[in-house]
Amino acid sequence: MCLFITAEIGINHNGDLKIAKELIDLAVEAGCDAVKFQKRTIDKVYTQEYLAGERISPWGTTQREQKEGLEFGLEEYQEIDRYCEEKGIEWFASAWDLDSQKFLQQFDLKYNKVASAMLVNDELLEEIANEKKYTFIATGMSTYDEIDHVVDIFKKYDCPFELMHCNSTYPMKEEDANLKVMYQLKERYGCKVGYSGHEEGNLVCTCAAAMGATSIERHITLDKTMYGSDQKASIEPRELKELVRTIREVEKILGTGEKLLSEAEQEVKAKLRG
Repeated sequence: MCLFITAEIGINHNGDLKIAKELIDLAVEAGCDAVKFQKRTIDKVYTQEYLAGERISPWGTTQREQKEGLEFGLEEYQEIDRYCEEKGIEWFASAWDLDSQKFLQQFDLKYNKVASAMLVNDELLEEIANEKKYTFIATGMSTYDEIDHVVDIFKKYDCPFELMHCNSTYPMKEEDANLKVMYQLKERYGCKVGYSGHEEGNLVCTCAAAMGATSIERHITLDKTMYGSDQKASIEPRELKELVRTIREVEKILGTGEKLLSEAEQEVKAKLRG
């Protein structure tokens, strides 16, 4: 099975459906398997005090105006669902609260995603696991005890899952990647292990693919200079296309792991060994 590549649109659409479609087009053109968004119920995720705080953005001067400006509703997600079906690419989203997960249930999505920040939200984890859809679980900011707890929940519901090694800094420094943790996660939990990246450039994701990651998730943007907290930790169109191409080449190089002699090598063998 090929490594699963997800283009994380997240909130890099800046509340603009046209930008979201352009990012979907980019993912399709690059050869990604899926695109991912983020869904929040603003009044459930943030306190009223926080939302009343000052924040200058294209939508106003408060945190509430900024958060609401970035959030898609039912009409936008219905169009995203239709557009992705038309373009032949899967989409899913990471919910940041229970109401958002229930919102996503109205769509026929193949996958769920647990964001690193949500690994301690048992109510949300139980809801997701109970759906029994294949779930990608990011492990940024988490201890083994916390990951143990999440894995126990998903096993209790017999929900298929894949852990994703992750460092939750934006952008992450390459020297903080610590990719060998992927081996530890695979050994400890006996499951597939992918990588979710927030760094600049493609080197870390390429290394993760070479080390046997079963999935790669990468934030994408049309332009890193656009407004938004995730833009700088994202890759632009040229970078995404190059990343997907390189990952597919890495897969070919890694091969199947089965020891076989190719026809060309058989010919050399006959010549050198008589």
